Amino acid sequence: MILYLARMGNLRYRASPMKNIITLVANRNHTALMEDHLTAARSAAQRVGGVPSTETKILAKDWSAEFIVDGPSQLDLLSALEDAPGLNGIDRAVQMPEGRRKAVLVSDMDSTMIQNETLDMLATALGFGDAVMEITARSMAGELDFVESLRARVALLKGHPAKESMAVVMDQIIHTTGAERAVKTMVAHGALCALVSGGFTFTTEVVHAQLGFQEHAANTLEIGSDGCFTGALTGRIVGRATKLEILDDMCVRKSIPRSLAAAIGDGANDLDMLTSAGLGIGFFPKPIVRDQTRVRIEHTDMTSLLFYQGYTEDEFAI
Repeated sequence: MILYLARMGNLRYRASPMKNIITLVANRNHTALMEDHLTAARSAAQRVGGVPSTETKILAKDWSAEFIVDGPSQLDLLSALEDAPGLNGIDRAVQMPEGRRKAVLVSDMDSTMIQNETLDMLATALGFGDAVMEITARSMAGELDFVESLRARVALLKGHPAKESMAVVMDQIIHTTGAERAVKTMVAHGALCALVSGGFTFTTEVVHAQLGFQEHAANTLEIGSDGCFTGALTGRIVGRATKLEILDDMCVRKSIPRSLAAAIGDGANDLDMLTSAGLGIGFFPKPIVRDQTRVRIEHTDMTSLLFYQGYTEDEFAI
């Protein structure tokens, strides 16, 4: 049985087995979250045998709300919501009520916390962007081994001036909308957050601090005594397996299971951490990631990372 407690207009949930929460998030630049969206989601749940609560918890007015459903599995509810008329442009998540607020976050950087692909930008600045972008696209789609493709792309940088090229990239970095809000809010509520990228440390060391992450990890480009790229990397390679290793290390340091960790990313390089974390979110995911993640952000911004954990707008740090 679930106990509903209403205080100051917000519901708190005490969960028992076979309960799920459906969270809806609208892109306020295009449409407000309306009662019609909630009605459509409840109807979808009923079509697969669900018993939706009539109580709605408002996470942010006209932006995000959620309600409890008794009965069907998460997969059945997700399938019903996927096909539901009236939810176009609305992001949604289906989760068990307990353990939603995560104590660890591991996030990809390129095309996730920032809107850029830094290696593609670096290559474009040096005049061979098309060749590198094709390899990047195939790697993120899972068609190429990430480490091999990374080494092949980095080799093309050999002999080019490093400082000037990296400065061009940093001047073009665009933070994803809601990224700083999401990270700083989780940190303010006690979470350990790391920016972990298959990109490069010259970017992560700046971006992680700007967005509020406590830690970062990425690949290091080797620079020769002449100030030019050598076409090689130094130190450990941060790739698909490394991201999961870092997530596990953070869980150990926080003394929590993987179920209390969140991970977010867009490409094949992120899949191990996404499928292992309690909350694995595909952020505008490539098809291979979309197929393997139950929770996605495809219409809204990084603020949905908070809404999916049950944060309300008045709990945001910024």
